[in-house]
Amino acid sequence: MNLEPLQQKLLAAARAHPPADHVPYAFEKRIRAHLSALPPVDLAALWARALWRAAVPCVAFTLLLATWSFAPVPVSPTTEDLSQQFEQTLLAAADQLEESW
Repeated sequence: MNLEPLQQKLLAAARAHPPADHVPYAFEKRIRAHLSALPPVDLAALWARALWRAAVPCVAFTLLLATWSFAPVPVSPTTEDLSQQFEQTLLAAADQLEESW
């Protein structure tokens, strides 16, 4: 379909029938009544709705991390406990001080 001739026809039809300057009776009053009938925007309600929607993924993520943290970790016989490694790391500096005196 050729859009250029169609566009020319539509523009010619629009130019042949210019819009009227006549405004319907009480048009302004009807518009103002319609606008005043709209409820005002409640920002607190918008925030509350957004926070409730965000709560579900946060709870799901928290439960996922909780199950992951309590899951048993496979330990090989050659691996030391993390607490033992941490203690050895902290005491390594103290051992070096004793050797230097």
